[in-house]
Amino acid sequence: MDAEKSIGKPMGAGAIFIPVFAVIAFLVMPMEWPYLTVIGCLAFAMWIGFLDDRKRGGWSEYALGAADLVVSIVAAGAVCGFAGFDVWLPFVKEPLHVESWLFISAGAVLIWVTINSTNATDGVDGLSGSLAAMALIFLGAILYGVVGHVDISEYLLVPHYDDGPSWALLAFAMVGCIAAYLWYNCNPSVVLMGDAGSRPIGLLTGILVLAAGNPFLVIVVATVVLVNGGTGLLKVALLRFFRIPIFRNVRYPLHDHVRKNLGWSNTQVLVRFMLLQAIVTPLLLVLLLKLR
Repeated sequence: MDAEKSIGKPMGAGAIFIPVFAVIAFLVMPMEWPYLTVIGCLAFAMWIGFLDDRKRGGWSEYALGAADLVVSIVAAGAVCGFAGFDVWLPFVKEPLHVESWLFISAGAVLIWVTINSTNATDGVDGLSGSLAAMALIFLGAILYGVVGHVDISEYLLVPHYDDGPSWALLAFAMVGCIAAYLWYNCNPSVVLMGDAGSRPIGLLTGILVLAAGNPFLVIVVATVVLVNGGTGLLKVALLRFFRIPIFRNVRYPLHDHVRKNLGWSNTQVLVRFMLLQAIVTPLLLVLLLKLR
């Protein structure tokens, strides 16, 4: 909806702020292969997205999906070091040791979903970047102050990860880059983030969820993104491959439904979606941590 308003605007701002992020990451991150691999994966996702932005009509869905899957597998492997990984789950007191093949397989699916849900959310000025920045702030806080803190992790009965603070640096560095983009590009936009920005942001969100050790954190920190874009992916997949029509009367991404069917303005979508996420995340986080 309102695609005509984007005609003539430059596309692919992610090709600017993702390289800036990479430079910052090289300056502040430990020179260890898991972090370097992740930075490389983000650069690859940015490049694929930029090529898609530049091509008239874009790449095919299957080509993009395959590229996303490859980078998701590599990124999931980098998080666990291609070895077993201790995860913590809701309502389970003790951490569970997950073998590398299962962690990489399930983690790649999670990352693939966050990439495409974030990409689908990029359709209202500032929406994808704002929601992603909120998710990354919470993930950075969890990585630095919960699973990365010896005493707090022991108190909350979650595993302690020595590399938690290092992963948190990636989260906060990306928040700074997104904030600069949003400062320059607040409504009305003058340049579009494009796949060059939304895909690596979604990729990093999924990576940090895995690094935090609990896959359910993606629901906690990215609820609105998953509902807005992820359910649309589910609708299309079920209809295309299984001929199961669900959400027939709902337009996706959901931000298009509320704009067209409910008459919300872009500003109303942005503010209301952000308020929902700001309320839901602390509530779910408390439930996730304390009910264990």
